[in-house]
Amino acid sequence: MPSQDNQIYQTMRGKLTEEIKMYSQQKMGYEISERELRLMPYIQHQMMNEQRIDPNRINQEEREILSKWRKAGYIEGGASGLAITKEFWDNICEICFMGYVID
Repeated sequence: MPSQDNQIYQTMRGKLTEEIKMYSQQKMGYEISERELRLMPYIQHQMMNEQRIDPNRINQEEREILSKWRKAGYIEGGASGLAITKEFWDNICEICFMGYVID
């Protein structure tokens, strides 16, 4: 049976915490949104597998986030092939760890 601490943590998974906001401000120059936080695991998964975005799996708000990331130079491409900078990859990994992984 899960502990009470684990149950509390489970309800916090995917939530934008102050720690994540501070990290993104420091590393990316702005506080990410909760939608950005929730898009990051998808980008991480796609980069490790298909290395492209499936347009049928993202909504308009997520397209706008991807556009913002392209303009910032974090990513290139999309449905025909996705590229990501090492710095942004490292940031995504750290943010996903803070937002989704129990430490």
